[in-house]
Amino acid sequence: MTPGQRTRPREDADPARATLRKAAAENFPVAPAFLPRAWRDGLTAVYGYARLVDDIGDGDLAPGGRDAVLLGLDPEQVDDRLAMLDAFEADLHRVFASSGEGPRHPLLRALRPVVRAHGLTPEPFLGLLEANRQDQRVARYATYEDLLAYCELSANPVGRLVLSLTGTSTPERVRRSDEICTALQIVEHLQDITEDLDRDRIYLPAQDMRRFRVTEADLRAPVANASVRSLVAFESERARRLLNEGTPLVGSVHGRLRVLLAGFVGGGRAALNAVAAAGFDVAPGPPKPTKSGLLREVAAVLRTAPRKR
Repeated sequence: MTPGQRTRPREDADPARATLRKAAAENFPVAPAFLPRAWRDGLTAVYGYARLVDDIGDGDLAPGGRDAVLLGLDPEQVDDRLAMLDAFEADLHRVFASSGEGPRHPLLRALRPVVRAHGLTPEPFLGLLEANRQDQRVARYATYEDLLAYCELSANPVGRLVLSLTGTSTPERVRRSDEICTALQIVEHLQDITEDLDRDRIYLPAQDMRRFRVTEADLRAPVANASVRSLVAFESERARRLLNEGTPLVGSVHGRLRVLLAGFVGGGRAALNAVAAAGFDVAPGPPKPTKSGLLREVAAVLRTAPRKR
């Protein structure tokens, strides 16, 4: 899932605008003003797609069924998540079609010129769709490896799209980007344990829960016990290691892209620091990093990321 958004949107006559407004709640900047206009437009279009796919999968669409109507469905079908995902995929294929009618949903109409300008392929977009289909079928993950396979669909395509949009994709950079994106997804899962439980989902590997003697009842308690805190600390360290392994990506690029990627890594580190500062107790709600804490982490990444010429 795309990190950061945790509140149900209010009704809005323009569902695309309502979706894009959620960028302000993310753990990292989506399309900051210091980037070139073409990059900002591309990142905003990709964000709109990823955010709406997640909202469909989570049942967080704006009231009234407007998104369903835009996709050619009845308003009553807005709560049929699989039908909505299928309709959205059909509209996605119109983005890549060389002829015929264009996309119906405004977020996909905005994506079409970006796809053409940058030669983007359907695969990362389809991966995000499949992750949300998986969310309808899979509510528990047996092992860490199973969770990583989910992140390959739910998170890693976003980083690959960023590299494609900025014309900097190489196999090594994709590998580092995947490490960062998987880490950010794990961070979001840790922040959102309570919210995910409300959806009957647990993204903590069952194998790890047994190791730390954590039950689902423990996760539902209003205050985390020592076992839950130890488990969250363990998973936090895994995410931190992944962020550190991916950080050389920042040093492999230059200029404003370097600052953007440092923002992603720094945002993940600041979120992990907030979880640690809460004593690894996320039961009361997701711990949020301060703006000053975020800026310190971004500066640290820029200062220490190894440069490659």
